[in-house]
Amino acid sequence: MKALAARRRNPVVVTLLLLVALLGVGGVYAVATSAAPAEATASNDQTAIDEGKRLYLEGCSSCHGLNAEGTSNGPTLIGVGAASVHFQVATGRMPMAAPGAQAGAKPPVYTDEEVAQMAAYIASLAPGPAIPTAEQLDYSDADVAEGGVLFRINCAQCHQAAGGGGALTQGKYAPSLMDATPQEIYEAMLTGPQNMPVFGDGTLTVEDKQAVIAYIMNLQEAPSPGGISLGRLGPVAEGLFLFAGVMVIFIGLAVWIGIKAR
Repeated sequence: MKALAARRRNPVVVTLLLLVALLGVGGVYAVATSAAPAEATASNDQTAIDEGKRLYLEGCSSCHGLNAEGTSNGPTLIGVGAASVHFQVATGRMPMAAPGAQAGAKPPVYTDEEVAQMAAYIASLAPGPAIPTAEQLDYSDADVAEGGVLFRINCAQCHQAAGGGGALTQGKYAPSLMDATPQEIYEAMLTGPQNMPVFGDGTLTVEDKQAVIAYIMNLQEAPSPGGISLGRLGPVAEGLFLFAGVMVIFIGLAVWIGIKAR
């Protein structure tokens, strides 16, 4: 027993035990954090990954590097995940037509199949957020009122309370959400594109994201019984618009009466 205790106090043995413990903890953490993305990548066959790599090298590598390591013209794509690729490419934001403050949405360059192939390739490089499933995108049972609260707390500062979008700094802007699909909204929250922060599942749960989507879909479908919605900016902005319009009409009438009186 004394010999065993002496060996335990040996600095070399203590160091080895610490190394084994650190390796064990690191291995468990790596498995835990990469389990979900690994499942998403495994579903993509090698043919799709190879085709995605070919498309990437042709259309993306000039900015993001031959190995997606990033360059001075574009950030690294290692670890961004399939969801980020799908959001950027399927909405036409990537590839950019020219460098600018922000990549705006436009008709996509690639087909849905090609987008999926590129997403599979990028996902194969490193773990990252996967494309949301149909179950995750199902907001049919979500609480619209709760989604409105979450949206006003986390999103309205940039996208405006009615989702109409708004200007940011240095030529950047928060786009309107009036044409956004549930998948685009979910992927944007999951990946934080452009100037948007990332709302991972630790910040907004899947149920929270579904509630936000339900609220935005409700905004898109809400009627405007009074006529022009004016972006639903609120009574102050709408009242100012009406006041300005009426004043222009009155001034025009005054000028017309003055001319006719001559």
